[in-house]
Amino acid sequence: MTPQNTDDIYDCVIVGGGPAGATAAHDLARTGRRVLLLDKAGRIKPCGGAIPPRLIQDFDIPESVIVARARAARMIAPSGRVVDMPVEGGAVGMVDREHFDEWLRVRAAKAGCERRAGSFTTIDRAADGTAVVVYEPKGSDSAEVRIRTRTVIGADGAKSRVAADSIPGGGETKCVFAYHEIIKSPAPSADRGDAFDPARCDIYYQGRLSPDFYAWVFPHGETTSVGVGSANKGFSLRDAIRTLRKDLGLDEAQLVRKEGAPIPLKPLKRWDNGRDVILAGDAAGVVAPASGEGIYYAMLGGREAATAVGELLQTGDVRALAATRKRYMKAHGQVFMILGIMQHFWYRSDKRREGFVAMCNDKDVQRLTWDAYLNKRLGKPDHMAHLKIFLKDTAHLLGLAPTRPKPTA
Repeated sequence: MTPQNTDDIYDCVIVGGGPAGATAAHDLARTGRRVLLLDKAGRIKPCGGAIPPRLIQDFDIPESVIVARARAARMIAPSGRVVDMPVEGGAVGMVDREHFDEWLRVRAAKAGCERRAGSFTTIDRAADGTAVVVYEPKGSDSAEVRIRTRTVIGADGAKSRVAADSIPGGGETKCVFAYHEIIKSPAPSADRGDAFDPARCDIYYQGRLSPDFYAWVFPHGETTSVGVGSANKGFSLRDAIRTLRKDLGLDEAQLVRKEGAPIPLKPLKRWDNGRDVILAGDAAGVVAPASGEGIYYAMLGGREAATAVGELLQTGDVRALAATRKRYMKAHGQVFMILGIMQHFWYRSDKRREGFVAMCNDKDVQRLTWDAYLNKRLGKPDHMAHLKIFLKDTAHLLGLAPTRPKPTA
């Protein structure tokens, strides 16, 4: 019998069915825990859809879910200068979030997780102190539903209602707002030249398209994500996409759908309530600064949250919840810090963006960047390469380095 306004109880209710929530639900359900996944059905997050080989391997993503593979990235500076960064000996998987997220939810259900569609309202407490998740079911005129549960995982996005309800400082993180349009991928055209490549991700570091972040064109096989992000509330994201599509000859491409959502800029200082609630994914703020990459970090956060909940249920030791953030940030905090510094310095003006793109032409920069992205770790120390990058970085910041390629004879 389904627990609804009864004394029955779940081991865990997970709020939010994106990559973090669906991963947590799958991991807990396959260990035999009684899990409910509560999700706002129909919500799709704007996302370029790139997933590194590390994610594909760690989370057993089948080839059938990957809709395309990108074998290069192209950086475009304010001046129009382009720098190509080929993925040496590999490729980046591309997914469409509409289908990828649902595949993850279906996998969780097959592992034994129960799915429901609805909007989280609050967490109340039963007489014995047990958490009671309150939600409004989707497409129903019935009263709110109340569900008793031993634990709760909040994976409901950057403006997490679970975080605001239960975690000190939760739901207050600074965000970039992202918007994208999914269009039908264009057919090859001589008129377009190499402005679009179905095996390449293009990233535009131009103030006219984003004053403080970047715009992108990420192919997904039959469709393509054309998007932009900015924390500047007065900047029109839709106008920027309209401009970019026109510049690339994509303004007549068929629009499939469009989405917008906030993306957190910094991990929260606390992810749990010290009792029975823990956050994961965007709700915990784990999106890589500078790049905005979130799928891998969300799924890892969901897995870590599930591990902590499993330990708490088994031992009763609430310290398992707080240990999750410490373990996570020990593994990835350095990368977040470096990317945060990059975003702070390089995205502030077109002059600095020009220098950033110029620096990306360096082979050492490309090698270290791809190693960190593909494998989700900082590579083994290469002191000479890091010294060269540091000196070039300093020269560009001080305006001492050329930002345009030298003319050829």
